[in-house]
Parts: sequence; C-alpha cells; structure tokens
Amino acid sequence: MEIKNYMHTVHYYETDKMAISHHSNYIRWMEEARVDFLDQIGWGFEKMEAMGIVSPVLEVNCQYKKSTTFSDKIQIAVKVKEFKGLKLWIEYEMRNAATGELCAIGTSAHCFMHTNGKPIFMEKEYPEFYSIMKSHEIQK
Repeated sequence: MEIKNYMHTVHYYETDKMAISHHSNYIRWMEEARVDFLDQIGWGFEKMEAMGIVSPVLEVNCQYKKSTTFSDKIQIAVKVKEFKGLKLWIEYEMRNAATGELCAIGTSAHCFMHTNGKPIFMEKEYPEFYSIMKSHEIQK
C-alpha cells in the first residue's frame, strides 16, 4: 500500500510578526500528518481508541531548513523510521509543494498502551497492526 503525502496549507494565524510560520506549528503539522498516515493504513485514532489503545508522544524533534509563509502548501512525507512493537519512531519530511524545497525534517517517538496505562506489545496483541507498520518501515 502506497501512502500519499499529507498536504497542509499554511494559515495566516500560523504566521508571526515577521510573516513566517511560527516554529511551533511544524510540530502540529507533524501530528496532522501522523493522524492522516494512521487513517490511510486503516488504524486511525478513532479505531484505536475504541479498542482501548492510546499512543502518547514520547519525544519530538524538528530541524528547520527553510521558512514557510502564509498560503504555502507544505507536502509532508511520513515514514516509519523504526517500529519495535511497543515503541514507534516516525520521520517527517516537509517540503514546499510548489518549489520542492525542503522546509523541515522531524521525528517523533510514540509508545502503545492500554487506557489503563499498561504497555501493549503490538506484535502479540495486534499482529495485523504490527505487520502493517513493519511493512512501512524504512529499510536500513
């Protein structure tokens, strides 16, 4: 299954006094792209939460390469950097859709837990999810 890139249009309220996108917004865009990725693979948040699965953010990182401004269309490629069944690392590549210029590179780390806080080992408890995520993992 090929994953489509997520597209975000920079809103005016996301810009600062210098007319560029405020740095905090890139983290939000990564979250939007992750939610879209999970929907595309058939394991959206609504489904997981209905099954009692939560996936908190453990860490997030973003390297800013080129500023974006109001109305820019930002194409975000989401890749599974590494998945060990309990912990997931996602990589995000954000490019200006019109120019192809690299705007930012980000990563986020997540784990999987039951709503009661106990960890979920996805390979054992949800092998379908595990298999799908492993199939999207970047080959090293």
